[in-house]
Amino acid sequence: MNEELITSYRLAEQKAAYYFNLLSEQITDKSYIPVLTKDIKTWKQNNIRQYRFLSFFSGRKGKPDSRDYQNYIQWLNYTGKLDNYLDRSISYIFMRDLGKALDSPRTKERIQRTVASLKNYLTKNPREKTEIFSMASLYRIGQKEGIESTIIWLMQKLKTVSSNIPKEMDAEQAQRKLIKIIGGVMMHVMEDMEDEILSQERMKKLDEGIRLGYSYGLTYPFIDDLLDSTVLSAKEKGQYSDLMRAAIMTGSVPELGEWSGSNADLIRFIHSELRDAFEYIKNHQPERRNNFFEQAYVFFYSQEVDRIKDLSNENYTNEEIYIPVILKSSSSRLIVRSVISAPIDEGFDNRTFFYGIYNQLADDFADMFDDMKSGSVTPYTYYLKYHDKRADLINPFELYWTVISNLIHNVYESDKKTCEIILGRAINGLKRFKEKVGTEKYKEVMTLFAPANPKFNKIIQRMVRKADDVDFFDKLLRDHMITMLKNERREQEDFLDKIEAVRNEINDVLPITKTNLGSLIEEPIVEAANYSLEGDGKRLRPITAWVIGVEAYGLESSAIVPMLKSLEYAHTGSLIFDDLPAQDNAAIRRGRPTVHEVYNVAIAELTGLFLTHKAVEEQASLDTFEPKAVLQLIQYSAQVTVDMCRGQAMDLGSKGKQLTLEQLNMMSFYKTGLAFEASLIMPAILAGAKESEMQALKKFAYHAGIAFQIKDDLLDVEGDLELLGKSVGKDAENNNSTFVSILGSADAKKAMWEHYCFALEVLQEVPRNTAFLKHLLNYIVNREH
Repeated sequence: MNEELITSYRLAEQKAAYYFNLLSEQITDKSYIPVLTKDIKTWKQNNIRQYRFLSFFSGRKGKPDSRDYQNYIQWLNYTGKLDNYLDRSISYIFMRDLGKALDSPRTKERIQRTVASLKNYLTKNPREKTEIFSMASLYRIGQKEGIESTIIWLMQKLKTVSSNIPKEMDAEQAQRKLIKIIGGVMMHVMEDMEDEILSQERMKKLDEGIRLGYSYGLTYPFIDDLLDSTVLSAKEKGQYSDLMRAAIMTGSVPELGEWSGSNADLIRFIHSELRDAFEYIKNHQPERRNNFFEQAYVFFYSQEVDRIKDLSNENYTNEEIYIPVILKSSSSRLIVRSVISAPIDEGFDNRTFFYGIYNQLADDFADMFDDMKSGSVTPYTYYLKYHDKRADLINPFELYWTVISNLIHNVYESDKKTCEIILGRAINGLKRFKEKVGTEKYKEVMTLFAPANPKFNKIIQRMVRKADDVDFFDKLLRDHMITMLKNERREQEDFLDKIEAVRNEINDVLPITKTNLGSLIEEPIVEAANYSLEGDGKRLRPITAWVIGVEAYGLESSAIVPMLKSLEYAHTGSLIFDDLPAQDNAAIRRGRPTVHEVYNVAIAELTGLFLTHKAVEEQASLDTFEPKAVLQLIQYSAQVTVDMCRGQAMDLGSKGKQLTLEQLNMMSFYKTGLAFEASLIMPAILAGAKESEMQALKKFAYHAGIAFQIKDDLLDVEGDLELLGKSVGKDAENNNSTFVSILGSADAKKAMWEHYCFALEVLQEVPRNTAFLKHLLNYIVNREH
């Protein structure tokens, strides 16, 4: 295979050299300038409208920042600009990602259909749709297509990858790239499907597409970004690159062997993930496997050639600077077609080959200062450093406009819509860069990189100043995704910090003080109660009640301490009863032997009863609140205890019996959901919340509680004793009906995510800040103990 791959690279290199020479000639004779000048004048007539004095100001009034996702979409729809905005955006994606020619009737029809569907989603009432990149939204899409298990697999993979991205790397950008690649592969899969495809075949193709997209996309954070970062030492980078090269050259991932660097654990994880991904791709393209390896080698080797360049070397030729850029930028998209074993399409191959450098030059322009800081060699950083010493260097900005001219007229055959979109994208990129670096810095950059023809540069800069409607949806989506991922990470960190801080406060007030009566009976009960309370409990119920009470309803933290204690006392008492030999007969709870194992069954029974009544005692001491509210809280709490007893009785009575899903849902709600409900409703009662709000919180608790129980059932089958702090396999041992025993693991996971979605959707009915509850829900379904 080695010779074949080397030959394929040489052929690709020859094609890239031919393309580069073609562009160089156009720069030399300046033939691109009159052609583009005419194009820009036409573009100007269609995109820059003359405003009367008053309408100019009224038309611009109230326009939100184009990065403000929700408001910007609403503004576009309100002003009647949304259709054109989406049309040019989707058309651009069809060109860039799918390699389509926009004058094709089938492509036009596909674009129109996609625009209509996207507009319908974007203009929905916010209450009727979930966040576009949320787990709930992803699961609902999978549900609609019948590929829920694939989506569950993907969400777990994305979570695992995210948690293993080193802190020295930009985790959000890495996740964005991975998601983008998966989306790109899926676009190709869906574009290649016949309209009348059978549902089972469609599901199979979608499943394979997602897994192939993930498998290929994994190379970006764990090969490209990792090798570009400072995580690995120079020696480690060499060792790692050799490993990747060997995999491509031989068609088999070598064993890792010993890793001498400080990143052995990281590399072991990455090696395992990439090996599985590599094998999946290889096994799903038996017919065109060689094509995949050829494209992969061109992509990897051109990246390597580029990566090892040293900015201190002032002797690189123009060919050495640009040919690897042409190769890596085109092969990164050509490889997508080979990944999915798509049939050969010469039109796609040619358009994509010539198109790649257009995007790469735009990206390198936007990132030139970051690249300069990191010492990376790109056409822009090299020109920045050596333009005054090397008169022979090609100006990359001038090459960029030459590429645009060549694309419009030699690749897309002067198609008007293509011309409009490519020029709009170019102007948009310059406007975004100007906004990013500021006017003065932008002028400085343009002075350096301006094309040799002052008149042509003046035309470009006039467009940058005057063009208004040149935004693109994928840029908005990218900014929104990055913002969302950063916010999610920050909120998740805040959530975990808050849980830990409140948990510590609650732990401090939980111990029960012994009386001085000298009673031989009472003392072991208090000891047993404190022994049980000292266990490594999650304290989710009192923590949730504290956040809802203090941050949502503004209750005094010190005033609700008795309520928090009552929740944990009641919960701990119920666990002691659950663990008894007559019930679940558990030997381990919260990482320690259960109460009846340490003391005896009688003491355990009395301790459970003792804690249940201590909970009522604490509730009765809520003396800073309205007596009527306290009485309502006690009544509510008593009813919850009654219903939880019913749930446990159902559980005990179900041993050896096959329950229906409806019965199991009811039992789970009584056993688990009600405890969640209490942590939300008790502070709401004290705050005098409206009944409608409490009903929404109850619906949330119902679904969150069942999701929690399903996760517990899954952990009992798949969990780790050390992480769980209790024995695994107890449900099967006790012959209990569980979601896993009734549905099986795969369908139990589907049911959990269904309840997750319902719980998240009902939060929109709660007129409070529900960020904590959203992250609590994420914790429930993603926890490992």
